[in-house]
Amino acid sequence: MDQAESLDALSNLLNDLSSNPYDLSLHIKHIQLASATGLDDQVDAARQMLTNFFPAPEEVWVPLLEAKEQSADLETVEGVEEVLALYSRAEADYLSIQILRKHIDFLIGRHAHFAGPDSVNEPLKELFATEQTLSAISSVVARGVGHLSESHVLWDAQRDWETELLENASELEKPALAAHLEALFLTRLQQPHSNHDETFSSYSTFTTNYKPAKHYESLLVTASKKRAQSVKAFQRRESFENQLAQSKFSLSVYAQYISHERRPKSPDALVLSTLYERAIAEAARRRFAGEVGADQMLTSFWLGYCDFQRVDDTEDDSIQLATLRRAVRCIPGSGEIWARYIRFLERTLDDAPEEEGEENKESVADAYARALSTNVIQKDVEQIVPLVLARAGFEKRQIETSKAGEDAFANLVQVLEDGVAMVRKASRTGDARFRLEKYASEIYLSLAGLPEKAIAIWQATAKHCKTSYLAWISYTDILIKHDQHAQARAIFKDIHSKNLDWPEAIWEAWLSFEHLYGSVQDIEDCMDKVERAKTLVNIRRAREAEKASYQVVQMAVDQPAASVPVQDAVQPEKSGEVETSMEVDQPQDVGAGKKRKAEESPAPEGSKKVKIGEISYTNPYSFLSSDREHCTVFVAELPLDVTEAELTSMFKDCGKIREIKITSLPNAMVATVEFNERDSVPAALTKDKKRIRGVEIAVHMAWQSTLYVANFPETADDAFIRNMFGKASYGLLFDVRWPSKKFKNTRRFVYVQYTSPSSAKAALELNGQELEPGHRMNVYISNPERKKERTDADANAREIYVAGLSRFTTKDELEKLFKTYGPVKEVRLAQDQDGKSKGFAFVEFELENDAQKALNANNYELKNRRIAVTLADTRVRSKPRNDDTGLGRQAAVRNRSVRIRNLPPGSQEGLLQQTLEKFVKIQRVEVFLDINEAVAELVNPAEAGKLLLIADPIVFGENVLQISEDTSTSRPGAPPGKAGGLFVPRAAVSRPKAGLGKSRKQPGPGATTQSAPGPSGTSQAGKAQDDFRKMLGGV
Repeated sequence: MDQAESLDALSNLLNDLSSNPYDLSLHIKHIQLASATGLDDQVDAARQMLTNFFPAPEEVWVPLLEAKEQSADLETVEGVEEVLALYSRAEADYLSIQILRKHIDFLIGRHAHFAGPDSVNEPLKELFATEQTLSAISSVVARGVGHLSESHVLWDAQRDWETELLENASELEKPALAAHLEALFLTRLQQPHSNHDETFSSYSTFTTNYKPAKHYESLLVTASKKRAQSVKAFQRRESFENQLAQSKFSLSVYAQYISHERRPKSPDALVLSTLYERAIAEAARRRFAGEVGADQMLTSFWLGYCDFQRVDDTEDDSIQLATLRRAVRCIPGSGEIWARYIRFLERTLDDAPEEEGEENKESVADAYARALSTNVIQKDVEQIVPLVLARAGFEKRQIETSKAGEDAFANLVQVLEDGVAMVRKASRTGDARFRLEKYASEIYLSLAGLPEKAIAIWQATAKHCKTSYLAWISYTDILIKHDQHAQARAIFKDIHSKNLDWPEAIWEAWLSFEHLYGSVQDIEDCMDKVERAKTLVNIRRAREAEKASYQVVQMAVDQPAASVPVQDAVQPEKSGEVETSMEVDQPQDVGAGKKRKAEESPAPEGSKKVKIGEISYTNPYSFLSSDREHCTVFVAELPLDVTEAELTSMFKDCGKIREIKITSLPNAMVATVEFNERDSVPAALTKDKKRIRGVEIAVHMAWQSTLYVANFPETADDAFIRNMFGKASYGLLFDVRWPSKKFKNTRRFVYVQYTSPSSAKAALELNGQELEPGHRMNVYISNPERKKERTDADANAREIYVAGLSRFTTKDELEKLFKTYGPVKEVRLAQDQDGKSKGFAFVEFELENDAQKALNANNYELKNRRIAVTLADTRVRSKPRNDDTGLGRQAAVRNRSVRIRNLPPGSQEGLLQQTLEKFVKIQRVEVFLDINEAVAELVNPAEAGKLLLIADPIVFGENVLQISEDTSTSRPGAPPGKAGGLFVPRAAVSRPKAGLGKSRKQPGPGATTQSAPGPSGTSQAGKAQDDFRKMLGGV
């Protein structure tokens, strides 16, 4: 847009900002629009506005600081103080080594300008006197001293400046400056940092120049002892520092690093605090850049930081107060952070001295009002509840300790009523756990003795949440507790047959009530009504199961093709069978034409095989195949200390259990239960909403909470996917599974699994998101009914091999030639280091018929060379030949492979390849899970040597990989395969040497020839075309 349009858009945006000043996205857009106008004053104003409401990253502060230094009158005290004040504001937001270094440079520059003998500006000469400047620089350096890998940037600047001062000082000044510099060295040697060897070497030089020679050895021995512990402290953390750098400071690596630092009983407060500051600064930078998931990670880091300071029992409350204030300013929409702030204010209410001033004595009521004034907390139930409970808890404790005023109880009730109203406005279903309603009910009972008010709360709650068993149970419980039995019985009779989320709980509660308070007639009447209700519920559930089963099949058979993205639509084969290239919830015709797999059992005599579309309503799941996906259920919302025995007891009546796996997640426990037979699954699904130790569990088919994600950027790694799909609004992320690339190096998809189907459905909003120009990401539910073996075997019939090419042939010329036969999908031309053709290429067509037509180009003259064209058939091995190194093919593969040991259990090949690709070019990886080892084949021996020579440890998971030369290409402990070992590329049919003038040798006497197997020969469809191409020419 032009400048006028930018100014109009800017004006409209300012109107939005005036009503929503705590919307960070509007501030970011404000800066972008201001930049589009090309007016520097507008850009500075946009940046200033952001800093008034949010802490800003260095991308915002650095231009503001530079502009202030240029515009301020640095020859006056007022101008200098304006710059110093702006530096203080910038450094209070986030830890930034860049800003701290600029601050040091500013101080050094002003000292050089005003401290000289020619300076006549006495006020500034006094302000920047050597002693004052030393103190100011030391204060700035101290802010970053805990940054293990970059603190030397600050400290080295201070050391160099002080060394220069010492060199140029008079004899009278030198002793004091030398003493200060020596203390600086000795303090630094006891701090863990990355360049401790350089620091020690600098101290050695200092002692040589400024200390008596006779003391040199003793001083270095003492210094060496002082630095021993700090060196060990850094070495313990060096692997994490390296991993951070290798991952480009991934937020997930920061989380692992922090978790590792918090494990000791007494963690290093300086290192851990600075690590939190580093993680927060990086997450804030990513949030400002618009990275998905960064906001959630930023909130997590702030919560952890605040909790650490509280648990660590920091003696200076002002440190905790400053951290909490920064946290609520950074994440104004987090109710959990505001709740921690309010509890801190309550805890230190009596400790605040009167003389500290009003700004340090914000009341709980003011903090609560300020939190709500942001208008962002009210949008999320999970943020409203902790904030309201913190405020109500303060009022309750004030009343209990007789510190409250006369209107305290009215205030408490008003806070809770307003909180409930906010929750119901934010979500139509309200809070499923009724935390505020329970709290308000207890307040009426315990503080005020008003049971009728408590009953009214649950009456209104049950009316609002008509299908919630918990609301009705709570309502009847409080009626029973206050002897209103007749009303409780009437409610049970009214709701026992209604469509509730867990009617069994109501039936059990009613029967227990009648056993305690009813007559024989009441008990029998209850049992009769419950029995009739059970019958109706079972009928309804059976119908729902039938409907759900039918819908699943209809998705596979009858769903309109229009619902499939055009680029993903699959054309039907002549046989009527349609295959989809990925395991997703997309339409697919699964008609006849497929052979029965070897592992499938033949149908019993006299039985009729259930066909798709003919659902057996006696067993709605009968259409599912007997594979692992359909034999496994996912169990979530488990008690944190649940045991395998408890799960076995819960599911043992459903069928024979093959395996139970329990996984601990942050603040959650989940499990997978795999049965021997798929027929066990329907019974297992009825355990949904049952209870283990009073905790309601959730049960669903594992695939229902799994997404298939494809077409994301090639640079995307595990951290990228986890950040994108780990938004708190989606739900808890369970696992991310990457495909192995050992058979096809171009595979680019991933499985993302949540702990609930609703989370997976919520994340479907990412489908179609354009992460790169022209590339929209595909996100689908991963339905195993659409599963097929992923292989490019069908590419054989669509791909041709072209030989005899001129060195000057280009891809465009080949594409122009062959697209006359039909649409060309891809052209791969083998090229040498100079970009010239090696004489052969692969051309892949969209259709098999077009590839057949292209065979007519055989013997066609291109650039004065007659080319040879054949189909790319991979089922016949070519004659082994030596490569340029003189080694055979198997030896060549072994020569560029390495052995990797000390893998974490359950390592994914795809993730391991991602880690290694940060250092070298990997062709493929194969993991041996039973021995926690792997073999990695690199693109050439040079890359293998490079990997073996890397000095820094390579961390995968939390294990340091052990990498050694591979002496055998076969699996450890296994006999060599028929092909000669691991990763032997499949061969190709002998190619015609058209125009090359070579003749074949005729077989000698007694020699036998090996013919290529025909179509019925053994297929190696499980491997990829790329293997052969790379083997021939490194394409």
